[in-house]
Amino acid sequence: MQPEEKKLYLRIIFDLVFLSIVGVPLLIFFFSGTPYIRGFFCDDDSIRYPYKDSTISNVTLYCVGVLGPAVVMIVVEAVICKKYKLSYKQPKFICGFSISYFVWQVYRTVGVFAFGACISQLTTDIAKYSIGRLRPHFIDVCQPDVSLTDCNHTYITDYRCTGSDEIKIREARLSFPSGHASFSTYSMVYLAIYIQYRVICAKNSLLKPFMQAAVLLAAWYTGLSRVVDHKHHWSDVLSGFLLGVIVSLLVVFFIADLKRPAAALDDSRTCLTPDASITYGGDLQLEGQTN
Repeated sequence: MQPEEKKLYLRIIFDLVFLSIVGVPLLIFFFSGTPYIRGFFCDDDSIRYPYKDSTISNVTLYCVGVLGPAVVMIVVEAVICKKYKLSYKQPKFICGFSISYFVWQVYRTVGVFAFGACISQLTTDIAKYSIGRLRPHFIDVCQPDVSLTDCNHTYITDYRCTGSDEIKIREARLSFPSGHASFSTYSMVYLAIYIQYRVICAKNSLLKPFMQAAVLLAAWYTGLSRVVDHKHHWSDVLSGFLLGVIVSLLVVFFIADLKRPAAALDDSRTCLTPDASITYGGDLQLEGQTN
């Protein structure tokens, strides 16, 4: 085995190990995590809202938040590889097969995004299960076996939920921070920054800012829907927004190492159609450019 091939194997192995380290705890939280059992004030109106179904379900959130950015990244990298003329200075091999620049770039780009998504979700879950803040619909779901009238602002810790749905009762203790807000913000902010770095458009084109505004508004609407659906308090959503932004910025600037696909391009050119030849040698470098 050649030294370069050995390094490639080791890098992939370490990538999978570190991804597992942050991914496995998510499964543990999901299947067997027990939130902190918090008491409540018997006259707290903020947890007396009726239960409502989510406008944006968990399935929709994770499908759009994971598959959406991944598809965009794959398409953008494919267009870059097609429009730019790429050649190999140092081909990469696995099991005797040559890895194209496109495959390797997709692995790097989507892999880093997935790692950051796991970090964002794990950070959120640690806070959720450690704090155990009650959701706005907690009383409706829990139906505690204590009197909530004439309580004189009593803090109740000795109670038992009489509600029949144990899953809803467990989820009703996981309000802070909003997972929908943190995950959607991480995904969409990361995608907006990725578009800024990797999509090349003429300066007078509104395509790139339109795409960025669309993904950011999607995250904004997702967070707002959690307040409307009585799933979170406004402070939970705000905290989720901040958490998602912080994690996405840390991943982008300290892990992802996003680079523009070429040097400055003529403003008259359309998106991702530069007249240039590029050689791959670890990073993209502009070899020639015609005006």
